[in-house]
Amino acid sequence: MVRWIPAYGLRAYALFLSRHGTRESFGQSELDWIMGESMKKKVFSLLLNAGWIRKISRSKYACIESKKIFQGLLQFKVQDTIKEAKKPYLFTGLSAIEIWSDYSYVQRGLEKSPYFIKVLSKDLSYWKKFFNSKGIPNYINKGSSIGEYVILLPVKHIKAAEKIGLMVETYNYTLNIAKKNEMYLYAYEYMRKKYGSSAA
Repeated sequence: MVRWIPAYGLRAYALFLSRHGTRESFGQSELDWIMGESMKKKVFSLLLNAGWIRKISRSKYACIESKKIFQGLLQFKVQDTIKEAKKPYLFTGLSAIEIWSDYSYVQRGLEKSPYFIKVLSKDLSYWKKFFNSKGIPNYINKGSSIGEYVILLPVKHIKAAEKIGLMVETYNYTLNIAKKNEMYLYAYEYMRKKYGSSAA
């Protein structure tokens, strides 16, 4: 999985790519005259773990093709990543409609891909840390970013249903949201036809 990296990592990658392309290998000695030992290790660890370089041998690395990196940065990964979480959550609002309608309604594109997720207020710092560690932009209650991002909605209680391995608002709650907005009429009709007018 490719992740966003800080500016110092981007500069190092640019240096390696401009000097060696994607075919030549290089080692940490490449940065000898620029930075100290601990910072060199930090840069290489960052680039390797973020998927910007790959290991060729014990001490040699090569750059990943830049086109693959930038395509990877815009890939949707929230729904797979959230399955690693250890705290309760649920997809809500438009995200719940998307999931319950089996993606007959899709609210996302490469340029803007929001996920609306309810989490317990007491777990807010856990979720900020969780998404930050995965390089996924996240905001509390509102915000926006290019590509994929998460809007965390803190609540006191969570009542979730499971669908396709994800925790999501209950069907009845989601159906009611879709019913109230004619923009989601197609998703509403799809859900009602497939699952009925209410869950048992």
